[in-house]
Amino acid sequence: MSVDRIFDELGHFKRFQACLYFAAVFQAIACGIHYLASVFLVERPSFVCAPPGNITDVLYGNYTGASLEEVLPFFKPANGPVVVRTAEGEQWELSTCQRTQRINPTDFTYEQLINRTTEKCDGNYHYVYDHSEVYQSIVTDWDLVCDREWLAKLCQPTFMIGVLVGALVFGDIADRVGRRRILMITSLCQFVFGVSVAFTGNYYLFMVIRFLLAMVSSGYLVVVFVYVTEFTGNKVRTWTSMHVHAAFAVGVMMVAISGYLVRTWRSYQIILSTCTSPFLFFCWKFPETPFYLMAKGRLQETQVLLDSIARFNGLEPGRLRAENLLEPEEALLEKEVTAGVAQPVEPERKLSILDLFGTWRMAWRTVTVWAVWFIGSLGYYVFSLGSVNLGGNQYINLFLAGAVEFPSYLIGCYAMDRVGRKRTCATALLLAGTACMLIIVVPNDIEVLAIILSMTGKFAIAIAFGLIYLYTCELYPTIIRSLAVGSGSMMCRVGSVVAPFCVYLADIWQYLPQLIVGILAFIIGVLTLWLPETLGEPLSSTMEEAEALGRKKSPEEGNKDPEEGLEINLNQSN
Repeated sequence: MSVDRIFDELGHFKRFQACLYFAAVFQAIACGIHYLASVFLVERPSFVCAPPGNITDVLYGNYTGASLEEVLPFFKPANGPVVVRTAEGEQWELSTCQRTQRINPTDFTYEQLINRTTEKCDGNYHYVYDHSEVYQSIVTDWDLVCDREWLAKLCQPTFMIGVLVGALVFGDIADRVGRRRILMITSLCQFVFGVSVAFTGNYYLFMVIRFLLAMVSSGYLVVVFVYVTEFTGNKVRTWTSMHVHAAFAVGVMMVAISGYLVRTWRSYQIILSTCTSPFLFFCWKFPETPFYLMAKGRLQETQVLLDSIARFNGLEPGRLRAENLLEPEEALLEKEVTAGVAQPVEPERKLSILDLFGTWRMAWRTVTVWAVWFIGSLGYYVFSLGSVNLGGNQYINLFLAGAVEFPSYLIGCYAMDRVGRKRTCATALLLAGTACMLIIVVPNDIEVLAIILSMTGKFAIAIAFGLIYLYTCELYPTIIRSLAVGSGSMMCRVGSVVAPFCVYLADIWQYLPQLIVGILAFIIGVLTLWLPETLGEPLSSTMEEAEALGRKKSPEEGNKDPEEGLEINLNQSN
């Protein structure tokens, strides 16, 4: 099936494709927003256990005041407790998870050698939070501190589990019912679930709705990559697929800006969930992709779509016939079926994830591709989530973590079209590994250098992470393309689930997360060199065409289209 002829005849990226592309990519901003929103949803301000009674005096080191709010901005648990005196004359030493009462104090000083009684703060007591930076988060609303701190830490991993499930489920469904329906359903659900999160009254309902939000956000992101890939020609496919990630990066930057401007989590969530709502007014006009329609044998619908594209692009309708896109054997069978001479061969076979492992060649390809998805996601989120812990201003750090992706995609696109997909991917992974190793040797007091190296690692990993979507689309045929991207995204979300726990390993050793990412990036970067090159190759439609990628071609085949870069495959096959 020579569906790529559509773009040779009707344009690789003319007015029709451009309007459709920017409309579909606009909603991808919401995916970046929801994926990183938890950074400030679960932000934990300084806090201490609340004392009984009304406070009249407060001491903390050299700081004095009449209320806890005056000294909490300077409170650090490692530097000692906050000492308070109540209206009843009692004196208490307040720490994060316990409070200590002084027995018969002589005077009100910071340190006294007297008897004390200590009691643990639990569900029977309240906490006092510093509202100077974070006015309200789910941590302050539901006291997710001390013995309940693990509930706050589960927020991001649980969301990523939902992303994992959504990637697999919606990728499979999109191959069965079409890309268009999934885009419409998931975009509507993103808006509904996103706003609903802000009105949850307890932690458990919050987690359930966030899980559903994760599923639909993942579903949209997986399918939109396939959608824009199947609507653009191979001359621009690199740029169009990579820059879907640019929209995701815009979402990350919007999280940083909104987190800085809005310090109450409910308002913050509503603003983030409604900023892409205009997409809902025109997503219902999206057409199904010609690749999907042809793969399902729906030639009449394909013809209507081809005429619409031609008309919108200022070309004459009818210049390209759907039946002419079929191979000779397919075209003959189609004519016989239409004329009643022959019947369709057999019912369409249902495809599953096992089809990605149909042969040893495809199995090795799938394992390597999944590994790239995994390390891309693990590194991406270790650098992103860890950016707020690098020192300095956390909002600026997160904003930079999103902004640095723009040059990475520009350079990545240029390299992909010059040196090929696999060499660009391998080089990016090796650079990310190098940045991780260099962060390890940076002294703790040089925060600026640590931030620069972290952004370099994010820059490199973003290239590999952005490239693998397109690379996966080109490595697999139409009939399982969405499933391949969906299952790859599933492995990507396994990395996303692991990433928060990997960041927590910094409690054991500050640079252990970077060491893990660096080692894996080097190993997988080397394995990537065994994948076939797809630069300049048309999208495959059958398993046989996909399996033939990278194999040694005859001189006649190798010289068919040298301008499209097939000679690169010949050199690498030798």
